[in-house]
Amino acid sequence: MVHKIRLIRARLKDAFYLLESCRVCPRRCGVNRLKGQTGICGIGFLPSVSSDNLHFGEEPPISGKRGSGTIFLTGCSLGCSFCQNYPISRLGHGKPVDFPKLAGMMLRLQALGAHNINFVTPTHVGPQILAALSIAFRKGLRIPLVYNCGGYESVDMLKLFDGIVDIYLPDMKYADPKMASTYSHASDYPDVNRAAILEMHRQVGSLRLDEAGNAVRGLIIRHLVLPNAVAGTESVLQFIAERVSPETAVSLMRQYFPAHQAPGLPTVNRKITPREYARAKALLERFGLVNGWLQE
Repeated sequence: MVHKIRLIRARLKDAFYLLESCRVCPRRCGVNRLKGQTGICGIGFLPSVSSDNLHFGEEPPISGKRGSGTIFLTGCSLGCSFCQNYPISRLGHGKPVDFPKLAGMMLRLQALGAHNINFVTPTHVGPQILAALSIAFRKGLRIPLVYNCGGYESVDMLKLFDGIVDIYLPDMKYADPKMASTYSHASDYPDVNRAAILEMHRQVGSLRLDEAGNAVRGLIIRHLVLPNAVAGTESVLQFIAERVSPETAVSLMRQYFPAHQAPGLPTVNRKITPREYARAKALLERFGLVNGWLQE
């Protein structure tokens, strides 16, 4: 961990510089978060945490037998109309924490036996996480770090995590800019997302497991199948197979339900059908993506 501490020390100044006229996420709001101003994510200088607990509902190599040490961070830079965690992402449920307290959460979860520290929606507080990690590593944090995100990431910010994050767990939500604009107010999502995925894979490669089957390093991509082909599943899976690697671990999810604003949006106001999910599974086979998980 000495190496990671040195990396963080070398990069903290650059990371906090991104907060001064905020360019932490692709929105590039330009607000001065060092002075507490808030942009689209709704978070100023201090990060806010909704919960920090052992979680057993992630992919098997992330949850393992003892659980993943999840830290749910309040706020989000995307704002999806169907967000299933909207009380946390949009309504601000959570409490501000300083860096020593955030580091203490990591160490507590490690002491409880967590296989990893799992930052959920870390995109908008990357510099703050780095600052807390510099404390946690010095105090004995040793387990892998998971960057669990919506996939709308700044490559510049991701590069500051190179050599520090062990496992990337991003979404690939959309292939079509129009759909991304309609449901997440981010027409640039497909291009931004694909560049971020390639950077993540460059850093950590394909998924690697230890002898017990727990993740130690690598990339896992989540793809939530949406009704009426809104997610562009065929294009997403083809990109993974052809541009990332056919060895990439893919979690093909069918857990969509109309949350938040989705009940009032006709195209996404229902769960997906068995036929829609079967088609998505067939696409996995067509593109030779054999590593990962299905939801039956």
